[in-house]
Formats: sequence, structure tokens, C-alpha cells
Amino acid sequence: MTITEAPTAATADEVAERIFGSLLGAFEIQAIHLGAKLGWYDALATSGSLTSTELADQTDSAERYAREWLEQQAATGYLVCDNPTDGPLERRFRMEPGAAEALTDSESLAFMRPFAQFSVGLGKHVDELAEAYRTGEGVSWEDMGDDPREAQAAANRPLFLGPLAKEYLPSIETVDAALRNGGRVADVGTGFGWSAVGIAQAYETALVDGFDIDGPSVDAANSISAARGLDDRLTFHQLDAAEAPGEATYDLVTAFECIHDMGDPVGVLRSMRRLVSAEGSVIVMDERVGDTFKGLSDEVEQLFYGFSLMCCLADGLSHDHSVGTGTVMRPATLEKYAVEAGFEGIEILPIEHDFFRFYRLSL
Repeated sequence: MTITEAPTAATADEVAERIFGSLLGAFEIQAIHLGAKLGWYDALATSGSLTSTELADQTDSAERYAREWLEQQAATGYLVCDNPTDGPLERRFRMEPGAAEALTDSESLAFMRPFAQFSVGLGKHVDELAEAYRTGEGVSWEDMGDDPREAQAAANRPLFLGPLAKEYLPSIETVDAALRNGGRVADVGTGFGWSAVGIAQAYETALVDGFDIDGPSVDAANSISAARGLDDRLTFHQLDAAEAPGEATYDLVTAFECIHDMGDPVGVLRSMRRLVSAEGSVIVMDERVGDTFKGLSDEVEQLFYGFSLMCCLADGLSHDHSVGTGTVMRPATLEKYAVEAGFEGIEILPIEHDFFRFYRLSL
């Protein structure tokens, strides 16, 4: 039961039904994360169909647990059992193509497995978050551990390697022309660097620098760049984006889904303003939320409030003197930050995406 209309007339039973549906969803998310972590989905995707014994043998795991998971996945519709009336050890389970794409194809726009990793990874820190909520302090991205870090990168990877570099940036004429002519790019808050990788792959003469404060993310980004043979044009640096070196040297400066996380977004935007050349462009991608708070929201805004509660707000508040933006950064908030940083204002670009809005900051 999804609530998209004002719940003023909801009965106790209707609210209970909604919570029950959410409970089922929570168990599904946990089971998806288990299947991903143990390599069970990947084994099924490559093998066609498997019994519980075959799955356990292929993945070095315990048959009894594999059997229960396979049955649960069939019961919830993620897998199909072709012979349910046979004995437990003879039953064969398989993935339909749609499930295989959503759960195993890391470059598909339908790839949803990282969100299970994100949800489970954040859930491990509920006690720390509760304490932060009491004290007003934060829980940093570093404190969150590997699961959210890896999941964030994996969730955005299909977008960054696909539409971002192949459709969205080419649709901005000045950006496309500069990058095709060997332009320089500074990617702020690059994380695992998939946005920078996508740009470097799409524009074969562009020079790209990625900046991120998180050491493990930068290490991962450098490894990805080297594995793809891009390290002659793509370099990652571990530092606070507000301290990025250089002045007016980049044709494009970007910040993809990270400004809302920063304790000092004005300082970072001021640095981006300093880095871009007079004829260059500054592009920010952030969440597509409503222009104003209206109480009951659509599912996209509900999702981003969830991320804010469980991750982004606490990460932002873990920095000294943080403004505490949170995930739900509305256009007026970004414009305020941009003007304070020395930009003339913001322009919302005509790029359609269900979850993200693209801005060009006016020099």
C-alpha cells in the first residue's frame, strides 16, 4: 500500500496494512543483499538453473541456507521454481531475464541491487544515528563503512557510463564542443570516479581530474581508471574540493549528486567558480525534489527523505560548522549557495530524469 494522497481518512487497519507491506519489503531487501553478497544471483544468472546443492557448491556456501533462500526468492517472485512438487534437493530454480538484468547487470539502468546494499549498510548504524539525533552531531561517510560507499558508486554507475556521457553532456553544445576539442574537466566529489570515467570514455581527448575527500573512494577510482586504460588522461586526487588547486584552468567543472552532502557547499561552489575558465561551464546534478515542501510528497521525494534521515544529513553534520543541507536540496537552496559563492544564479537544464535535476551555474 503506497500512500500518495493525504492520509487524513486512513483507518488503523489501513495504516497497519501499509506497515505490513513495508515489513515484507524490508525482508525482501535483506534477502537481496544476502543473495548479492554470497554470489548467489550471479551464479544463477550464469548457470541457467540450479538446485540448492549446486548453488551451494558453486558459491562455497551452506546448502541448507541456500535452500531456504531459493525457496524465499521463489515465494516472493524473484526466482522461478520449475518443479515445486519434487523433493527439496531436486527442485531447480532460475531467474527470468528481467530479474537477471535488475539484479546482476551492473551497467543496466534497471540495476537495483546496490540499493539493497545501501539500505542494509545504513541500517547497521541506526544506534549511531539515534545518538547523533540526540546530540546534534554527525555520522560521517567514513563511519558508514564500505557498504554505503560501494552501493552509492554502483547505483550511479549505469547513469554515468550511459546517458550522462553519451546523451546529457552532448546535449549541452558548449560543453560538448569544449570536450571534443580536448578540454579539461574537474569532477568534484567524484567518489569511485564513474562520472569521470564516463566522461573520459566518451571524450577520447579530454583530460579529467577527479577530487574527493574519501580515501578509499579515491583508491577505488584510481584502480578503475587504470583497469580501463584511462590513467594517462584521468587522475584522481584525495582532497577537500574547496582546496582543489588551480585557477580558471578547466572547461567543465562538475558536481554529481554531492553538493547536498557537503558541510560547506558554498566553499566548494566557490572553489568550482575559481577553477572554471571564463568560457567554461559549471554543471551540478542533484536530486529532483519539489520546489517547496508541501507535506505529503511523491515517491521520489519520499525516497530522498529516507536517504537524508539514514545517511546524508548525518554525514553533512559530521563536518565542522556544517550548514546541514540534507538530501532534499530544493532549487532555491542551491541558488542561494551559488550566489553566495559568486555565481550570478542557476539555470535548470532541459534534461529529463526521474530522480535527478541538472543545473548550469551562471558565471
